[in-house]
Amino acid sequence: MDWLRDRGYDVVVGECMDGSGITSAPAEARAAELTAMLCDPQVRCVVPPWGGETAIDLVDLLDWDALAEAEPTWLVGYSDLSTILLPITTRLGWATVHGDNLADTPYRTPAGLRHWLDLVSGAGPHVQRDSGLVADWWRFEEDPRATEWREVGPGGWRLHGAESLTATGRLVGGCIETMVNLAGTPYGDVAAFGRQHAADGLIVYVEACEDGAATICRNLHGLRLAGWFEHATAILVGRTKAPDHPGMTQEEAVVDALGRLGVPLVLDMEIGHVPPHLPLVNGALATVVVDGDTHQVTQDLR
Repeated sequence: MDWLRDRGYDVVVGECMDGSGITSAPAEARAAELTAMLCDPQVRCVVPPWGGETAIDLVDLLDWDALAEAEPTWLVGYSDLSTILLPITTRLGWATVHGDNLADTPYRTPAGLRHWLDLVSGAGPHVQRDSGLVADWWRFEEDPRATEWREVGPGGWRLHGAESLTATGRLVGGCIETMVNLAGTPYGDVAAFGRQHAADGLIVYVEACEDGAATICRNLHGLRLAGWFEHATAILVGRTKAPDHPGMTQEEAVVDALGRLGVPLVLDMEIGHVPPHLPLVNGALATVVVDGDTHQVTQDLR
């Protein structure tokens, strides 16, 4: 919060900040506070401290009628917050940002990527490129005010199912383990969102947090059966440290579930639980190019 204040932002801290349990307050209180913040014209952006665990308990408690009447407000985060980002975009048509949480926000953005604050401050086009970097956080116990990622090694985007790629579509996606629970409900109807934007197509992105490869494989098959990829022109897959299965790697899980679609896959992108983070705007019109040395994604907020 000090980092944001030092850069001229006014920071309002909610009441639901108890860190002693799995959630910061009862679901009803959290839903009421989030609704109030998103409907308050003085609040321009809501960013959680961390991803959390059970945001799914909020989706049917938010005041969707009030939100539909409000001016759009940015909601930024990732991990379990995907459970809220997704329906805010698919039900309301608001742009939401799958990017850093508050705890990640002070980290310096490496070359090629853009900070989420840059994305929310203008319509674009916002161009980001493969950073070539695999990083990690500094533990809070080691450095609670860290602003430089701990470098782990090199990494880069890879294609599966195509030699080169230029694809355009509306972005939608998030964390596999949380989104799969929304499939088949009114809060995760990506198939309907795809039909709504059929003229543009979809670029669907997915990333695994911590579940084993067999579970991720099952989850992705579930999303496939729910029609999430019917209008996809490309599928972006985040880099992960989630464990392999003795008989299946995480990459094999993705290919098993999604390879049969005939849609190009872009693997090992910086869009998940392995930093640094390439922020993606749900609802933005994006163009992804992977061709030779050109690895980039361009986002227009229109």
